[in-house]
Amino acid sequence: MSLTVLGLKIYVPAKDLEVSKAFYRAMGFEVTEAWGGDYDCSLGGTIFRLQDYYVKEWADNFMLQFEVDDVTVWHDHAKSVIDTGKYGDARMGNTEIIGDTTIVHVVDPSGVLLLFIH
Repeated sequence: MSLTVLGLKIYVPAKDLEVSKAFYRAMGFEVTEAWGGDYDCSLGGTIFRLQDYYVKEWADNFMLQFEVDDVTVWHDHAKSVIDTGKYGDARMGNTEIIGDTTIVHVVDPSGVLLLFIH
């Protein structure tokens, strides 16, 4: 018998589902209706499920890491999305360089930390 895993889908909390859906669309994710009132967010080979469920302590300690080709492009894009002011508490930090790794930190409207890393 061989144990295999064919996929993994992370459930991400949304404080205000409509604001979160709009944020992820603006960030470039395809947002499609799933079941139970949840939505799948996909881009490239990644997918996670945005759920209409929120616990502040959980959201504030939740992180998603996206490996990307160009962190600067993601920094500039995220900044343009957040600077519109349409996405509540969404915010971002400066680009950080640690050794050979470059990271930009983006916080979604619910407090979930998104790490764009190369």
